[in-house]
Amino acid sequence: MSSETVIGVDVSRDWLDGFCLPEKQRFRFQNSPDGHARLLETLQSMPDGLTVGFEATGGQEWALWRVLISMGLNAVQLPPAQIKAFALAMGKRAKTDQIDAELIARFMAFRPEAGRTLPDEKLQFLRALTVRRAQMVEARKRLSAQISARRKQGVSAELEDMDSSLKAFLESQISELEQRIESVIGEAEELSAKAELLRSIPGIGPVSVAMLLAEMPELGRMTATEAAAMTGLAPMAHDSGAMRGKRVISGGRRSLRHVLFQAGLAAACHNPVLKAVAKRMKERGKPHKLVIVAIARRLITIANAILKTGVPWRISSAA
Repeated sequence: MSSETVIGVDVSRDWLDGFCLPEKQRFRFQNSPDGHARLLETLQSMPDGLTVGFEATGGQEWALWRVLISMGLNAVQLPPAQIKAFALAMGKRAKTDQIDAELIARFMAFRPEAGRTLPDEKLQFLRALTVRRAQMVEARKRLSAQISARRKQGVSAELEDMDSSLKAFLESQISELEQRIESVIGEAEELSAKAELLRSIPGIGPVSVAMLLAEMPELGRMTATEAAAMTGLAPMAHDSGAMRGKRVISGGRRSLRHVLFQAGLAAACHNPVLKAVAKRMKERGKPHKLVIVAIARRLITIANAILKTGVPWRISSAA
């Protein structure tokens, strides 16, 4: 357990609820520039060397995060799944903003090494673009399903024209976002060098490259096991006594897991080494989904090794 001062902040759209350890002090400020300034005043009255942590909330914490970092404070973003698991372990079933803030603080005291640091501005912008692209792709997917359903119902030509126009708009937005993503990667020397290494791996395409750079900047500085766990591709044991449960994947960064699953499908067909691995697994009667997850897990470990060594993919890289 850490004996240093830690601050857990539950960030919502309108409020910042905080809990300080070991003093057990609580505070509440508005999630606004004025509230951020008042929070900074409170933190500056505390001992040096404190750490502030908050859950990933889909972007509502980013403004506060930037302010804290600009003032030289140590501020980290924590995965909500870890806080939820910690709450269950502590026997906490009630949920309020004040309870969540205390749980975040106690989790940080228990796991002081946990959390992500704020990415640089290029990575922040790249992540914003990849998130926006994913939203547009999802909207296009939903629209395509709606168009298919309406065609079966015999919709009028007027609605068909509206659907076509909207789909064309989404297509153009996705194309524009992909061009901007490529531009951002190309303008940053470090990102460009990493992207070139990742593109050398058969099965990893432009979308996977952008997502890995934006969502997993730690790649290349971790172990293979850590890389698989961070993407949610590591099989988790469910054993107890003589019972041997089915291994399943869970947790990790969901958006990455989805993209890597698609990359696994491509690698199982086009990567000369992983294609052979997939074939052997299928011959042993392994289910299709299990095979693709295993290939995706191999892909992320290969990507991690290649970024670590700085050597492009070759057949021996996947051996």
